[in-house]
Amino acid sequence: MTARIKVDDLPEFDAAPYLDNETTMAAYLTDILEANDPALLAAALGDIARARGMSEIAKASGITREALYKALRADAQPRFDTISRVCTALGVRLVVQPIHG
Repeated sequence: MTARIKVDDLPEFDAAPYLDNETTMAAYLTDILEANDPALLAAALGDIARARGMSEIAKASGITREALYKALRADAQPRFDTISRVCTALGVRLVVQPIHG
């Protein structure tokens, strides 16, 4: 008989180690944006910021490191200004595309 693994026993997945270049980061954010979930977007930006170094992103965005951690967690609802400043610091931009097309 095969032992069953409980979901609660699995380690929590961390995307940050896999976000090692701009192309991967852009693809990750594009997929996240398709989910249309602001909390998920905040968490994804947090993953990327951690991959790059939160202190570096804080300095480049002009937002304190502590404020970034607070704004980029899964249950946060950051202002657009924060999202924009973090994207600029990360070297990515959000792009609008028609839904039907």
